[in-house]
Amino acid sequence: MLKAHSLQPNQEMRFPPMWGEHAISALHTPRQNRLLAALPEEDYERLLPELEFVTLPQGLSVHGAGVREKYLYFVTEGIVSRFYIMKNGALAESALTGREGVIGIAAFLGGESTPSQAVVLSTGHAYRLRADLLNSEFKHGCPLQQMLLLYTQALITQVAQTAVCNRHHSVEQQLCRWLLLCLDRLTSNRLDMTQELIANMLGVRREGVTEAAGRLQAAGVIQYCRGHITVLDRPKLEQRVCECYAVVRKEMDRLLPDEITN
Repeated sequence: MLKAHSLQPNQEMRFPPMWGEHAISALHTPRQNRLLAALPEEDYERLLPELEFVTLPQGLSVHGAGVREKYLYFVTEGIVSRFYIMKNGALAESALTGREGVIGIAAFLGGESTPSQAVVLSTGHAYRLRADLLNSEFKHGCPLQQMLLLYTQALITQVAQTAVCNRHHSVEQQLCRWLLLCLDRLTSNRLDMTQELIANMLGVRREGVTEAAGRLQAAGVIQYCRGHITVLDRPKLEQRVCECYAVVRKEMDRLLPDEITN
């Protein structure tokens, strides 16, 4: 099961110390996030002083179920998983977020919290913004508001397609979809994920993931060893995946721009 650093309700999350200012500016910028990269220069510069750089170690709970979301986290590296935990302890993932998106949509949709949790699946970084500052920006109908709403639409598509995929497609197809979604959010073809973790995210038995991963490895698509999955042949992986991956990918590309618009 995914082990998250637990937080009590209303407890503020404490992040690891930030790097030196010069190191941060040299290696990380808010423009590495797709939403912030799309902002006009004037709006980006106005927002820049309010963005706080934070590290996202694997297993960190960005927000818990039912906890008020005080910040938005614009991911620049890594993967954050959104999932639900049932009363019996079982869990299932509803969506993945990487540099294309943001964590904390309840903060600007007005609900303040959600019944899902958001936990770091792959170590990375983000820039966080206080929710009250964002609400102030929204009053002026800023471009960021439009970008966040477009991202929310893309996220809804991912959540809905995940439900369809889990209901109608094989474990192997689900695994292929999940691997491709992860690859789209990483800078390498290697994932540090155990089969048990993947099974928890997909909401299936570990044995099913083991069999599916074995078939993919035998076909030369992936290599699996001690919690590390390396994708050897992405085109073959895309050939074996169901249509759900393409639906999610196309909608994300349709709604969100790739280039900085100044």
